[in-house]
Amino acid sequence: MDTKKIVEKNQKHPTDTGSPAVQIALLTERINNLTEHLKLNKQDKHSRRGLIQMVGQRKRLLRYLEKTNLEEYRELKKKLGLR
Repeated sequence: MDTKKIVEKNQKHPTDTGSPAVQIALLTERINNLTEHLKLNKQDKHSRRGLIQMVGQRKRLLRYLEKTNLEEYRELKKKLGLR
């Protein structure tokens, strides 16, 4: 899926491109793509490090969203299929 579609699906208003929900959705897509890449390229240590950093960033954004807007947090987790 391309970035524009992900942003449109998760934005709150037409000019919203940087809210936590949008950022989390974009990171989730990148994480999923990189996970597939690493299944085929097991020796790619540099990409693995990037993946770990992205997972950490998403975790921090999810924690922030949970503190500030619990209902949106729960809805986003369900929509993205996160545990």
